Formats: sequence, structure tokens, C-alpha cells
Amino acid sequence: MTFASEMPALASETFGVILAGGLARRMGGGDKPLRLLAGRPMLDHVIARIGPQCAGLALNANGDPARFAAHGLPVWPDTLPDHPGPLAGILAAMEASPLPWVVTVPGDSPFLPDDLVDRLHAARRAAGTPLACAASGGFTHPPIALWPRELAPALRAAVAAGERKIDRWTARHGVAHAEWPTTPFDPFFNANTPEELAQAETLLLGQGFSP
Repeated sequence: MTFASEMPALASETFGVILAGGLARRMGGGDKPLRLLAGRPMLDHVIARIGPQCAGLALNANGDPARFAAHGLPVWPDTLPDHPGPLAGILAAMEASPLPWVVTVPGDSPFLPDDLVDRLHAARRAAGTPLACAASGGFTHPPIALWPRELAPALRAAVAAGERKIDRWTARHGVAHAEWPTTPFDPFFNANTPEELAQAETLLLGQGFSP
């Protein structure tokens, strides 16, 4: 699925994967990205933000993929047993990607910046590292990152050996950080609870985003 006929060269080599495999315990269970935000599934908002920045888009999710059928995206499940956390989803994305670069984002982040992919590539090139991660307000956001497909074998070995922390693994290979401002809002705000979902809706409408 191609979202833009003209895009920067590195974006045209980057496949986007939305991580949608969490258990959403704080949201009461179920698929958090399918919760309604301003009348549409939160996943719709995420797709609208990240889709135009990539040459293609897929979901990482486990279980019956039919529940995401309305979104028309391929669904890539974890390839390791027992769902060992977000690194397993990132690994599935890297191994399934048809392109040399993968950008991953959570399915509960509806305000992603529209220069995410370009700035992550710029950060890793400037730092001379293979990986790049988003940051805002002095905090890093490890699942929102750029991954070279060629590191998939190393990641598979690490997860199989028990590694579960994204930032610990990326630090071993070299990761750059691209910082975004948090005013007038944090572009990496994510809705983990019903209260945060309501807050996201207020922010969405107040900032003039199309619901």
C-alpha cells in the first residue's frame, strides 16, 4: 500500500508498522487502538498521521486478524511464542518488512508528528548510528523508532535469550534521539486509560485535527 506518489528517498525505503498487540489492561481490556476517539477508532487517527510518511503500512497484532479487516492493512503477528513484549512485535515488523527500513509506532498515539520518519532518518545519519528513537519533554519513546531490517537476526537472538527492554537493546547497537517540543501539546501523547482517551479527544478537537 503506497500512501504518497512523491516522498523523500529514505521515506520511500521505509515501511511503517503500528504496534497493536498490547493487552490494554488499564483501558479495561480489548483492542485499545479500536476504541473510539472523536467518533472514529483511534487506529484511524494513527494511520492518518503515519501513513503518508511511509511507502507502506501494516499492523502488528496477535489473535484473529479479522477484527482489523475494515482498515485494509496486512496484520503481522509475533513470530516468537508467548508474546514476549514489544520487542517481539518490532522483530515481527523487521522480519516481514519488504523494505530496508521500518518505523514502528504504537496504536494509541493519535498525534504523531508529520515529520517523524524524516527526522528519525536525519538523526541516525547525523549520529552515525543504525537506529533512531523519538523523544519529547526530556523522555525517550522507545517503541517509536526507526529500525534497519538487517538487524533482525541480532534482535531475534536477543529476544530468544530473554531480552525484553527496547532501550537496553538499542543502546548496544547505537541509537540516536530526535527531540520534539511538547508545546502546544506532546505529539507522542498516548491514551492508556479511559481518562486519557477523553483527554485525547479534547486535545484533538481543540487543536483542530480532523476527527
